[in-house]
Amino acid sequence: MTATSPPEPTERQVVVGSFGWNLGEIGEGSPVVLLHGWPDAWRLWRYQLPALAASGRRAIAPDLPGLGRSARPGSLDGYRLDRVAAAVLELLDALGIERCAVVGHDWGAAVAWVLAALAPDRIERLVAVSVGHPGAFAGAGSAQRQRSWYVLWFLFPGVAETVLSAGSFGGLRRFLAAASNQVEDADLERQVADLSRPGALAASLSWYRANFSPETFLVDERPALPPVRCPTMGIWSSGDVALTEQQMTGSARFVEGGRWRYERLEDVDHWIPVRAAQSLNELLLDFFSEG
Repeated sequence: MTATSPPEPTERQVVVGSFGWNLGEIGEGSPVVLLHGWPDAWRLWRYQLPALAASGRRAIAPDLPGLGRSARPGSLDGYRLDRVAAAVLELLDALGIERCAVVGHDWGAAVAWVLAALAPDRIERLVAVSVGHPGAFAGAGSAQRQRSWYVLWFLFPGVAETVLSAGSFGGLRRFLAAASNQVEDADLERQVADLSRPGALAASLSWYRANFSPETFLVDERPALPPVRCPTMGIWSSGDVALTEQQMTGSARFVEGGRWRYERLEDVDHWIPVRAAQSLNELLLDFFSEG
């Protein structure tokens, strides 16, 4: 008997109002929405989607605005966390999803925190991978600001685009490789191919320009969000060069009712969904099965 490969997610376009979403989807049952970050697309979750479907869940991973094959908002406002969260809720409406669990990585985790805080009736569980609550991130001190040095560089239109696109996007390849512990990295090549499309790099940097300012590096300015009331799990990896553990563990104080769980992965870089896919899958399935 030959082993069969797990089914592949279906990729499709969903138009909500005037906005075109691209997404991967698989399975039936209780819905789980997975949100990627920069500079990724829904295929970051290619190992989680089949595992969630096999456990009896409907797993949906959209390309976030300005990334992957989804539409690019025409102004910076369209990349603000609250605006993206509102757009995700409109997508859920279009997909017929009233309540769901949400899993986010990088910028997707930031959106997931905002969703859970502002739409508690829609989000039943939250998993934040790598990036902690926006308030915990803002309050993580100088160590986190030092690791976020590149954000200041990204804020100036034209500067980052020129450096990162130089040498057939060799600058982008080197920048991403510095955050990876891989000698050969197919995901890096996919990310570079995505962002080398006309206009894609500038659109992707809009996430930083809409949600940060130079003052971010001088003032501890914490966003005003209601507490998160659903069961929440934060996952951080010790090999992440961009994010401190404190910005994740400090998220506990923004989760109401002691419904916080923290998991640390050793010797894994920033891209947990692909570098530690099995470990992440096991954590997700365990967390979603908790009473």
